[in-house]
Amino acid sequence: MVVLDSAADAAGLADALVAGGLPVAEVTFRNAAAVESIRVMAKRGDMLVCAGTVLKPEQVDQAADAGASYIVSPGFSREVVSRCAERGVLALPGAVTASEVMAAFDLGVTTVKFFPAETSGGAAAVKALAAPFTGVRFVPTGGIGPGNVQEYLAIPSVHAVGGSWMVPRELIASGDFDRVRRLTADAVSLVGKEALV
Repeated sequence: MVVLDSAADAAGLADALVAGGLPVAEVTFRNAAAVESIRVMAKRGDMLVCAGTVLKPEQVDQAADAGASYIVSPGFSREVVSRCAERGVLALPGAVTASEVMAAFDLGVTTVKFFPAETSGGAAAVKALAAPFTGVRFVPTGGIGPGNVQEYLAIPSVHAVGGSWMVPRELIASGDFDRVRRLTADAVSLVGKEALV
């Protein structure tokens, strides 16, 4: 998960992620640079780029038009999930309660973001939710890093984890993409690239 304060940094970040072995980025809709950053990264053709922190249906449209492959929301919004279906992009809504998981499942969503993971009960909460929802996969994010990522990945219902420890905002803003590449490579070696989003 990455916050880009300037779309001018998108190409350098994309280079660092690909070179580090993780050609995946969730570009968050936390500022005005998100749409153009997604566009720049998606045009490469060698990355999976999604839009994160999507709160409204119109943001789904902006992200899809820019080339986002899927949409991530911090919580569950029927309107956002429905717009994703209309646009033909995968929705990954947030769900940390049984009711939210059921609401997502009712709309055909079988993989949900578990956010904020650490403050919502951590790996124990994911395991508890997974028990009754055997057809649902989870992508925990929020408070996950090198020290606890393996705990989440050991859960069979965890599809992937999301993190930002390899893409610190200050390194991106300062243009230190070599350091981002090294942190990315370290993360990939720690868990395997299939496990990270």
